[in-house]
Amino acid sequence: MHAEVKARAAATWSAEYWAHKGSVRLYVYRKRAAAPKKGDTSPVLFLVHGSSMSSRSGFDLQVPGRSDYSLMDHFAGLGYDVWTMDHEGYGRSDMTDSNSDIASGADDLAAAMPVVERESGQSRYFFYGGSSGALRAALFAQRHPARVAKLVLSAMVYTGEGSPTLAKRKEKLEEYRAHSRRKIDRAFFHSMFTRDRPGTSESAVPDAMADAELALYDSIPTGTYLDMCAHLPVVDPKRITCPVLIIRGEYDGIAAEPDLLRFYAELPSKDKQFAFISGLAHNSTLGINRHKVRHAIHAFLTMPENRAIGG
Repeated sequence: MHAEVKARAAATWSAEYWAHKGSVRLYVYRKRAAAPKKGDTSPVLFLVHGSSMSSRSGFDLQVPGRSDYSLMDHFAGLGYDVWTMDHEGYGRSDMTDSNSDIASGADDLAAAMPVVERESGQSRYFFYGGSSGALRAALFAQRHPARVAKLVLSAMVYTGEGSPTLAKRKEKLEEYRAHSRRKIDRAFFHSMFTRDRPGTSESAVPDAMADAELALYDSIPTGTYLDMCAHLPVVDPKRITCPVLIIRGEYDGIAAEPDLLRFYAELPSKDKQFAFISGLAHNSTLGINRHKVRHAIHAFLTMPENRAIGG
């Protein structure tokens, strides 16, 4: 992280909110470099978490002895108004009988939007989603195009073809169908960071994530695993009209490159990018080379608009 970003992130302001999806309370979290002021137009970036961790563990992780793992702090330091939320059954949101599948996650995002609009004064936002969070964000963009200015999809999957991780995960398909939650422990979090390529992350990261998540519960919903094993595709790229950046890490065992290139080819926007980045595994924003994915995201979000003739 650059020195000026570190200095700004050190003064980060944060706030907590609650959204409601019917009777279900959903936790919403926000970070900025400073408290918002009337008329502020800082770009809003909404981060969408994946299958195996809640929002703050994924995007605001505090790692002992390290100061640059929080994606929220990084982008707050760059001047963004950064938001995230816990999906139903995760983190600080209500625990229910729902398995919190992809469609439910898109519903969660829709429920959070009135809170974001009320507090930010804006109605269109940048979205980033990782893994099943990318599918949640993409489905939301498909359903609510007026809300999404630009969309970043990292470590996602389209049809699942060619994915060794999903092939292995399908061995437990009947378990995911039978139960709405699956057990997690410290070993599980370590496996998240070693299954693709050992050495792409620091060992302190899964321990920090385990400390944060296991303090809240010992199980998480199965819905996204079930969708990714049995129900793909869950998103239609032809119906996503905003500019899109797809990020594929070199060692990612879920995001097979040919599968993602088919998705990319079907996106209608001419302002679309595909970034294949070396040194990254599935959990790219928490890896050793996280600075590379941060750079790709910021460059995409700050690309200038087209000029008019004579402009």
